[in-house]
Amino acid sequence: MIWNPAAERMPRTARETLQWERLRVTLAWATERVPFYAERLRGGALRGLADLAALPFTRKSDLREHYPFGLLAVPPGELARLHASSGTKGKPTVVGYTAGDLDVWREVMARVLVAAGARAGDTLQNAFGYGLFTGGLGFHDGAERVGLSVVPASSGNTARQILLLQDLRPAGLCATPSFALHIAETLAAQGGDPRALGLRYGLYGAEPWTEGLRGALERAFGAPAYDIYGLSEIVGPGVAGECEAREGLHVADDHFLPEIVDPATGAVRPVGEQGELVLTTLTKRALPLIRYRTGDITTLRDAPCACGRTSARIARLKGRADDMLIVKGVNLYPSEVESTLLAVDELLPHYQLVVDRTGTLARLEVQVEPAPAVIERCGGFDASHPTLLDLGRRVRERLASAIGLTAQVTLLPPRSLPRSEGKAVRVIEKRAADAVDLKPGGAP
Repeated sequence: MIWNPAAERMPRTARETLQWERLRVTLAWATERVPFYAERLRGGALRGLADLAALPFTRKSDLREHYPFGLLAVPPGELARLHASSGTKGKPTVVGYTAGDLDVWREVMARVLVAAGARAGDTLQNAFGYGLFTGGLGFHDGAERVGLSVVPASSGNTARQILLLQDLRPAGLCATPSFALHIAETLAAQGGDPRALGLRYGLYGAEPWTEGLRGALERAFGAPAYDIYGLSEIVGPGVAGECEAREGLHVADDHFLPEIVDPATGAVRPVGEQGELVLTTLTKRALPLIRYRTGDITTLRDAPCACGRTSARIARLKGRADDMLIVKGVNLYPSEVESTLLAVDELLPHYQLVVDRTGTLARLEVQVEPAPAVIERCGGFDASHPTLLDLGRRVRERLASAIGLTAQVTLLPPRSLPRSEGKAVRVIEKRAADAVDLKPGGAP
């Protein structure tokens, strides 16, 4: 099923014509109403979509430098809603929406929900946080547009999440993948069966997650897991999402124009090559953004999809450009470690990377928990047991082969690693000044 066939199945030539028309309007709107763009885009006349690469980028630092309203194209009194990022690295980035912007948001969210199997009359349990974070209200409004009954559970309170899932029997669950896995694990530890909840689909996002974690979620709940992508600066969740073919995330590219660029040089990369995702809003009026660098690493695809949608697709995120670790000269994304760990059946899908930079050479420690069946075979957790020693050795060898780096593998007792009720913290960096830098596992 497709929510808006006219838009989602639009022929490629018609789509490009629409993108060009909307881009011209957006550039004129931004130039006339936002001093930042009046200065940045001066003399940047375009003759077609291919000329977009000649324009300068917009970065998150630009939003912070013009905090809170300096990049708005409408007076604050014309805003229907304000959202903001967490501001973990300084002041939050404030994003505004007109009533029309909110309507676009509901439209693109309706598309990704229906693409993942949501249908009018379904009940959806929304375990994304409500408030300044865009996840909760983004899913909520889109679900209501489709005709779903929404359970606004919000994030956290695992016991209540389980109670609602058991009693209300929703068709779908939306959450960060790490929190969804925590819900399933907690229910199983209580003697329950997450598969008996009867979920038909799970909608997960707000942090990068691998095919291995998808498999863990699907085994836990017995329901397909779909990837939803978005970021508050562009609109929130709904920028892109997987269809039931799950061969990439369909970008709502009649509203958000995607490019892939080299993270280091900014040069545009051809379709099919990996790089940083850059997005230009085509219909947003409160906060138009031109060539916004998302920091997310992915690949752009334009081949036809089996579902019949003609929009461009992005591959599932490899990570964020600023999450890349350099250890002993090796460039490494946490998702590469996750993929390797989750391919080992004897491990639980919970891990943490500790990068120790206090010495001359950085060292990587991978902390992970053995599966309950392994611990049971050992008669309880004993790090010196031959079975666990052998498991640690095999994991270390797999990691060395996959990432080209020898890491220390530490197997921990059950539930030693923190479980997340929001975005998972995957990386801890120790530095010489004894400061600890916590890196969350995802995009906003």
